[in-house]
Amino acid sequence: MIRSLWTAATGMAAQQMNMDVIAHNLANANTTGYKKSRANFEDLMYQNLTPPGAETSNNTRLLNGVQMGMGAKTVSVQKIHTQGSFTQTGNQLDLAVEGRGFFKVLRGTDEVYTRAGAFKMDQDGYICDAEGNRLQPEISIPKGAVAINIDAGGNLTAVDQEGKALVTQRLNLFDFPNPAGMISLGRNYCMPTEASGDSETGQPGDDGFGTLLQGFLENSNINVVEEMVNMIVGQRAYEANSKVIKASDDMLQMANNVKS
Repeated sequence: MIRSLWTAATGMAAQQMNMDVIAHNLANANTTGYKKSRANFEDLMYQNLTPPGAETSNNTRLLNGVQMGMGAKTVSVQKIHTQGSFTQTGNQLDLAVEGRGFFKVLRGTDEVYTRAGAFKMDQDGYICDAEGNRLQPEISIPKGAVAINIDAGGNLTAVDQEGKALVTQRLNLFDFPNPAGMISLGRNYCMPTEASGDSETGQPGDDGFGTLLQGFLENSNINVVEEMVNMIVGQRAYEANSKVIKASDDMLQMANNVKS
């Protein structure tokens, strides 16, 4: 059997995964705080027909040898945590992180992390995300508050109609040694794993943590033009691998039709 049939099949499978990742990126082009994904590939094992450095008949050694590759596979789908652009909303509970860091919310009994800072107040005055999960540490805004001010360092002050401070508290951010190692849960949430390392707690603007922007939301870091170019490249690679399979099939057909 011609090896290229199976080798090209692995290439088609890899490019199919690549297209799935690109499609997911494009679908989330307008998702607040979304971080794009990238498929990473690696070559498969090799069949060593003649190993490099093998001795020849005249007591010399081959400089290259003959190795037959078996194709490619997807080794990982990596999250790229670059900064997204900002959209000004004017909403006093909309927050964007400029730099490193995540917000932490309590989802049931699980502590999850997000870059989506579209917060609201629940019926008890606690600051929550769009799903009603409370921001951690919990912050309760008194009923008499008419304005909430949050500076770049995360200092939150709720004032009444006379400008008197009713509550003052500082928001925390959380970061990880390897944010790309976190597992995505959907709904803008992610959780740490052994690959991401343990969470580090800090205050905005301190020790490498980012600062906060009140009245802004962070857009996804998707570049639609770049994703479209990647899609074209992936499509052409898929097509090229399919042509290899067709050519290999034609070669087998010709071999079967040889008459003595």
